[in-house]
Amino acid sequence: MSANNPPYGAGQDPDRTQAYNWNQGQPYPPQQSYGQPGQQPGYQQQPTQQLPQGGWQQDPYGQQQYGQQPQYGQQGQYGGQQQQDPYAQQNQYGQQGQYAQQGQYGQQAGWQQEQQGWQQEHGWQQQPPAQPPKKGRKGWLVAGAAALAVVLLGGGAVWAVGTLGGGGTQPAEVLPANAIAYARLDLDPAANQKLALFQLARKFTVTKDAFTGEDPRKALFDTLNEDSDRKLDFAKDVDPWLGSRIGFAAVPSGKEEPDFAVAVQVKDQAQAKAGIAKLMEGDKYGIAFRDDYALLTPNQSLADKYAAADGSLADNAEFGDDMDAVGEQGVLSFWADMGGLADLAKNAITADQQAAVAQIKDARFAGALRFDGSYVELAGTVRGAKGMAEGDLPKADLSTLPASTAGALSVSGLDQVVTKQWAEIEKQAGASGSAEIKQLIDQAKSQYGLNLPGDLATVLGKNLTVAVDSEGLDSDQIKAGLRVATDPAAAQAVLDKVQKAMTASGQPAPQLAKVSGDGVYTVATSDDYAKKLAGEGTLGESETFRTAIPDAGEAAYALYVDLDKVENLYLADMQGDDKANLQVLKAVGMSGKVTDTEATFSLRVLFN
Repeated sequence: MSANNPPYGAGQDPDRTQAYNWNQGQPYPPQQSYGQPGQQPGYQQQPTQQLPQGGWQQDPYGQQQYGQQPQYGQQGQYGGQQQQDPYAQQNQYGQQGQYAQQGQYGQQAGWQQEQQGWQQEHGWQQQPPAQPPKKGRKGWLVAGAAALAVVLLGGGAVWAVGTLGGGGTQPAEVLPANAIAYARLDLDPAANQKLALFQLARKFTVTKDAFTGEDPRKALFDTLNEDSDRKLDFAKDVDPWLGSRIGFAAVPSGKEEPDFAVAVQVKDQAQAKAGIAKLMEGDKYGIAFRDDYALLTPNQSLADKYAAADGSLADNAEFGDDMDAVGEQGVLSFWADMGGLADLAKNAITADQQAAVAQIKDARFAGALRFDGSYVELAGTVRGAKGMAEGDLPKADLSTLPASTAGALSVSGLDQVVTKQWAEIEKQAGASGSAEIKQLIDQAKSQYGLNLPGDLATVLGKNLTVAVDSEGLDSDQIKAGLRVATDPAAAQAVLDKVQKAMTASGQPAPQLAKVSGDGVYTVATSDDYAKKLAGEGTLGESETFRTAIPDAGEAAYALYVDLDKVENLYLADMQGDDKANLQVLKAVGMSGKVTDTEATFSLRVLFN
């Protein structure tokens, strides 16, 4: 699966929400028929609101629950028949999805198993009473991406799977065509995004019960208005007119500070004008309407100008191409013309920085925050820059590392960077007053006899991979090492220089194990790990790794940390919700590609 183009329904426009079709046109989610004592088969149980102290409620997936959340992946009992969870689908690796695995929320209690026959006979399954949820303030920092998911889109179960409509005009279609920066928040994203957000929010104690309403706009409004002096009522002052999308654009003004415009999707212009006036009480602003958006600007003349314009940012071909390259737009997307932003700061740019600015004057940056059932991803692209890499860089293929790897970083092309930028590095070190950096460079030359930048380029190589093994992390025998795509003999010569200089000065030289191969030089903390690191490992067979680094075989740089393998290092001193929320985090992966004019990146946080 490409980092820039995660899967969604065939033919689906990423900017439009489409409902999933169940059984060719049946309502979504499918109505479940199940029997209860005294009811005829086929009786349609209507959803009910959750009651205090373990009251009945209808689960959005058509399952009935009592107090606690349903156990996903287990078959519910409806009228003596087993009903398969529609979300127990096969994933791209042929394994059942996480909700198809037993024990996601804990195995069934013994009393449930003992009463299974009675449950089948009577057509319903009872769950133990819910325990009061624990609240932890630090949990918002721990939960990270899931917290953002709920803040943006709320946590209402019925809303998450029931309100799958969408479409309509995007903010870029009403904002100025000459905008140099753009951001979009979509409270009505594609259906796959809604479902994934809801699934992720359920994993964290701090977010599972944080938002109980069905309206994501209200969840966001309440969050933003919590500490405000203006105690507005959402139902009265906001709901009648507020739509689901908000966009922002920065526009050149001919001055040091750009103009800006905020596009707010509205349902009723008259009510929107009155509601916005109440929200902006005491603030100066301009307002005009274009299509189904209210355009808010610093003054009325700008609002009128933007509303009457012939074109829009959506007509900008480069903007469209860049956003297409990003793929699924997700909940949050953004775009910037780097040259336009540099023009705004031209008075602050020194002569020494002009060369660097010239490399990005034609560049654009675009990205999106999006969700899957098992991870959150920040993906993006930089296009139109110059001189980012020469030729095809070697692949930073972490998949050949040992399967027991806990964390690794691999970067290609560092030898190019050091060689090309060395003069600038020395110049900046002196000009910026960085005495430590300058002293380090001088020491490397005089004390260790290194030839810079040549020897440094040799050590960094065409590709540099740093790895730490999970074995020995809880002891003093940490297994770690470097694997460098370089000339092994030249690398050994550089290492000999350093060790000889250290010995001559009375310093203990590090005892390192070394393995020389065909164009690869490996250094590690032990002979055993050096041989292991130099060989062909099977990390790439791990589903966790493949999800975190989706383009391992093509990436020019990659970072991977298997949090499940290192969590014992930071969970031991934690308790309660903080510990439970951290245990949900599974892995972190970052990867990307680089050419002379274009770079892509994908940052993923995976969840158990």
